[in-house]
Amino acid sequence: MFRSHSLKRSFQTHLKTLVHCSQFQSPPPPPLLFSPIRTLSTASSSSSSSSSSDSELRKYLGYSALLLFCGAATYYSFPFPENAKHKKAQLFRYAPLPEDLHTVSNWSGTHEVQTRHFHQPENIQQLEQLVKEANEKRAKLRPVGSGLSPNGIGLARGGMVNLALMDKVVEVDKEKKRVRVQAGIRVQQLVDEIKDYGLTLQNFASIREQQIGGILQVGAHGTGAKLPPIDEQVISMKLVTPAKGTIELSKEKDPELFYLARCGLGGLGVVAEVTIQCVEREELVEHTTVANMNDIKKNHKKRLSENKHVKYLYIPYTDTVVVVTCNPVSKWKGPPKFKPKYTKDEAMQQVRELYKESLKKYRAREITTPDSKEPDINEFSFTELRDKLLALDPLNKDHVMKVNHAEAEFWRKSEGYRTGWSDEILGFDCGGQQWVSETCFPAGTLSKPSMKDLEYIEELKLLIEKEEIPAPAPIEQRWTARSQSPMSPASSSKEDDIFSWVGIIMYLPTMDARQRKSITEEFFHYRHLTQAQLWDKYSAYEHWAKIEVPKDKEQLEALQARLRACFPVEAYNKARREFDPNRILSNNMLEKLFPLSDNV
Repeated sequence: MFRSHSLKRSFQTHLKTLVHCSQFQSPPPPPLLFSPIRTLSTASSSSSSSSSSDSELRKYLGYSALLLFCGAATYYSFPFPENAKHKKAQLFRYAPLPEDLHTVSNWSGTHEVQTRHFHQPENIQQLEQLVKEANEKRAKLRPVGSGLSPNGIGLARGGMVNLALMDKVVEVDKEKKRVRVQAGIRVQQLVDEIKDYGLTLQNFASIREQQIGGILQVGAHGTGAKLPPIDEQVISMKLVTPAKGTIELSKEKDPELFYLARCGLGGLGVVAEVTIQCVEREELVEHTTVANMNDIKKNHKKRLSENKHVKYLYIPYTDTVVVVTCNPVSKWKGPPKFKPKYTKDEAMQQVRELYKESLKKYRAREITTPDSKEPDINEFSFTELRDKLLALDPLNKDHVMKVNHAEAEFWRKSEGYRTGWSDEILGFDCGGQQWVSETCFPAGTLSKPSMKDLEYIEELKLLIEKEEIPAPAPIEQRWTARSQSPMSPASSSKEDDIFSWVGIIMYLPTMDARQRKSITEEFFHYRHLTQAQLWDKYSAYEHWAKIEVPKDKEQLEALQARLRACFPVEAYNKARREFDPNRILSNNMLEKLFPLSDNV
């Protein structure tokens, strides 16, 4: 692909040279791409000079046509498959794969591996046999869930095990509000199956497609300063380990190992079953309002303490903060009676107008848009239309600012209430494929918030504006209570501690390889700036599903030192040696983050 593009540029440049020659009758030496040609004699007659010039012109055109033909033949001889358009831009990398080679990618297409060994056992007996044989052969068997982690933490070329076929609800204890499930069950499936018992999960992440085993192992979370991360909902678990076989862990049975393994990053064993403490299913009222930073500072403590669920969505380059709170429907008053001030079409009006205006502007500049068709923009949701807007010029700060201002107006006209069951209300449309970095840091206690969470945001917004980062919306801020799992970023021994989680983002709204590469580079620059200025100052650590391993040796050593300062790395590595001495459950990421001194 790039070869043919290069040839086209060479040909255009050469045509300009020919025009220059015909005007001044003194052509410069031809490019090295072509064979050397003797300089024309200036002593010839005008007729012979004209004839000679015509001859040279035909020769140049002949060479150029030959090169174009060769370029086209090369391009069509090595076509890129459709599913490889978003890959890194490298020549001829994507030749057809062998039939037994599986490509496994995370949802955003930012991380992928090819493997010949992708296993899906149907029951725990098959899983136990699989782990045993892999350990004997010292063959990789990395646990991977739904592949939703932005950093591809579950991927391994050597081999993977996925529990999608182990997705049953094993037991429901309605009286104790507990359910025992196989770890491959997805969150939405679990919620659907236990709702007839009047039960649901205590909290939810933004999406529902994660497998329970995966969402547990990476320490995922929802929002609510009184609600802990999801690993705290697990009260017992069954772990299939390479060296010790299947072990059952709980608060009563070996609590130290239980808490360590609960957020174990898939490195201590394959989670086969978990018992979850549920809550009664209830309806929630979601209230969406638009505020500014002065209002946020004034009412922040009250919002954290009085709302069961709360999150802030900041719009870069504006003073707009979208506040979303969720609380149980009042048994006495019922859901609030509210008539929206604006219709959905009115809320979308400015975004649609900006898209039409931007599309016309960029087409006038001959900038190719991702889609050549003309779909009806009225059919797109807000997040879909935002993706299309950003795709026009994703790294142009001024363009991104216009999109952000349109988003702020959309939210201003979308204020109001929404009522529904908790599993319906607590979700969030995160938009399309994206790069994301999310940090977690202490924010005081529920009774006495430190306000460091808002200071972090103010510094982040100033950094974006100072460095002119093309940062799209939103910057999402959520809160949780502490976790007792020592490997959780929100781990604490103090029950009243609260933690803030802040996510920055850059969307990947295109399948063009070059554009995705440019966005990726800009995102990592954005992330590096936040790391350098904010992480140490606020004791912030990245979410395990979003941490990225540095390629630079010094940066990697610095990251390892930071992790050792915050987490019980020695205890974790000791458990890895005991339960997985051959490191079959490990992958490159785990080995880089938590290197072991001994070699297998």
